[in-house]
Order: sequence, then structure tokens, then C-alpha cells
Amino acid sequence: MAKSSPVRDAAPDTVWLARGRYLGPDAEDTVRRRLRELKSEAVIQDLFEPDGSRGSGGPATSDDPDGSGALGDSGHSGEASTEGSRSFEARWTVADDVVVRARLDLGATPGQDGAQDWVLVAEADRGWELDWPSPATVFWPEDADSPWDHDVVGGLRFRRINPLPSDDRALKRLLKECARHTWGIHVVIHEAMTTGERGLRPLAPLLPPSLRHRIVEHRATPEQFQVVNWALYDLGVRVPRGGAVVLPAVPGGPGVDDNSLSVRSVFLDGSVPTDLIDVVRRRAEDPGPLPQGGEEALGALREQWHLTTLEEELVVARRQVAAYAEALEAMTKSRDLYREAAELAHEALAGYRESFGALPSPGQEPSRKREGFSLRGLARRLGEGGEKRFG
Repeated sequence: MAKSSPVRDAAPDTVWLARGRYLGPDAEDTVRRRLRELKSEAVIQDLFEPDGSRGSGGPATSDDPDGSGALGDSGHSGEASTEGSRSFEARWTVADDVVVRARLDLGATPGQDGAQDWVLVAEADRGWELDWPSPATVFWPEDADSPWDHDVVGGLRFRRINPLPSDDRALKRLLKECARHTWGIHVVIHEAMTTGERGLRPLAPLLPPSLRHRIVEHRATPEQFQVVNWALYDLGVRVPRGGAVVLPAVPGGPGVDDNSLSVRSVFLDGSVPTDLIDVVRRRAEDPGPLPQGGEEALGALREQWHLTTLEEELVVARRQVAAYAEALEAMTKSRDLYREAAELAHEALAGYRESFGALPSPGQEPSRKREGFSLRGLARRLGEGGEKRFG
């Protein structure tokens, strides 16, 4: 009997999540340079690299000449991370006063020379707005040549057009892997005719800032119309001829046709595809459950966060004091209730003894006189009864 997949928690509306792969050996230095640049420009408030995340023998930064681990101004010390991984924290504000806390984790990718997978999670003090700056541009440079914007499946790119494979089975396998394992929002566009130069403009730059680095754009040639819908059948969506479809967060299953995620026509003539952008926005605002691994990434951000202000630490301390006081009050109340119940039990026992006399001690059975059975005595009683009756 097949085991059902565990139900994952819904993604909080305050959270921005992304996952990708950096193709190159210098991911750590790239992140450090970017964070220092934004700190010097006052774009971010503070930054930090936990001690243990660098691993033994890791290079010291210019802000940390003795290798103690602090990348920014924070005085906190970090817990050790998973061996071979690196963690970076950054804090900034959006919309004047909304605080954003973000954490980037880098990990070695087995079997790929120098490549590293990365996970980026950011959380704001209120619901995330798509028009806010992308957290990806806080940790990664925005230049097009930087190799950080690869998806973890199939070498796909976030900021470019990804032609679908010409092989039918490879196409179906790729889209199925995208639906299962990536954290991005995947858009499949069918080209109704051969696309000119203006039609090769990627969708990402036209989207709100917080969506530009979460979109994976696939292009199907005019001849791939039938095969791409064959590949999408199991996901419960269908791309119209000359239109587009956004892959669902939770596949609907074979035979289901979710028209709310499709756009009938996309004009690849350089104009802004307003309808498609609206569908992508709706999909982003209703992300569904956290992706596999997303709950752990969010937990690491919340539980291992270092860049706290004195005011925030005071708030946390007050919450802890209040929690301790509540627990102590509950314990005291429980003790008083137990004492009151014990006193009532003693009073009831004393009243019982006054009414019925002394009770036997535990284990001692009350003595009772047992009368023996005698045939002679029975015959005598029967005889006396007969005399009375017939005499």
C-alpha cells in the first residue's frame, strides 16, 4: 500500500523563499562582497556570518581579521552549522519602517565542481508585498553574468528564457521534476509562430521586483504544442495554443484542467503581457504549502537569528519572564488545589469514622463469628416445627 505524502504547513504570507545553484567556486566571496557593498551604501542595516558556518580553516574577512566569524557590526557569536555549509544574515527595512530579516545558506553540491546550492529565506514584520526589493539582490549581484541564478533542476535559469527539450520524454521528465523539486514559479509559454528578436524578451524584467528571481520561464516551439500538453496532463493544467500556463503549487492530478492558471494568448512582440503577469502575481500571492525543505529553512531563520537590536532582545526577555510567571502561577494554583483536595479528603474520612466507628487497619479483615453446620441441629429444628404445627 502506497504511503501518503505528509501534509506540509502553508507558507506564511510574511515569507519570501527561493532556492538555486551557484555554478562556480567563489560563491562565499561573492556574497560577502555584495553584503559589504550594500552595508557601506546604507542599503542594509547590518550583516553577519555565524562563526561555525565558515568551517575550520575558513578565510577571515576584512571586518574580522582574526577569523572570529563576525562579518558585520553584530557582537553575537554563531552556532556551528552543518559541515561544509555557510550561512549569512542580513537585516534591512522596506516601506520606511518594515523590518526584513533574511538568511542565505550555502552548501556544497556533491558531484559538481565548485557548484553550491543555496537557500534564501526572508521574513518581514507584515505581509510580503511583491513590489518590495528582491532579497536575492541583497546577497547576489544583479549583473547578468553572475552564475548564481540557476535552478536546482536541469540547469534552468531564473532570469532568462529556457527552451524546452526537443526529446519528448526528456520534456515530460523535466516538467515533472520542476513541479516536484524546485521552489520557483514555472511558466510555460507556447510560441504560436517563429519568434522574432522582440519576442525573445524574458518575462522576468517585466515582473514586480520580488518576483524577478523566482520565475523560471519555459518556451515551447510551435511544433511542441501537443507534446507539452501531454507532459502537463499529470499536473492538471494545459497550455492554450499561442498562450501560457503557470504550473500549480499543488498539482491537481491527471485529467484536471485548471483554467485559472492559463492565459489564452501571449503576444511575443515586445509588448507587456499584462494578463500573464496578473496570473503569475496571483500564483505568487497564493503559494500553497511550504516546499520540501522550506519549513527547516524558515525554522533556521527564526530560531538561529543573531541580528537583534537591544529593543528586540528586551521584548524577548519580557516574553520569557511573562511565560515563566505564567508557568509559576499555574504550578502554585495546582499545588493549592491539591492541598485543598487533601484537606477535604481528611475531613471526609474523619466524619466517616465518627459515624461508623473505627475502621480496620489496612490489610486487616473485620472479624465475624462463623456458625457451623449440623444435621442434628437441623433435625431438631424440623421436629420443633412439626410439634407446633400438629400439636
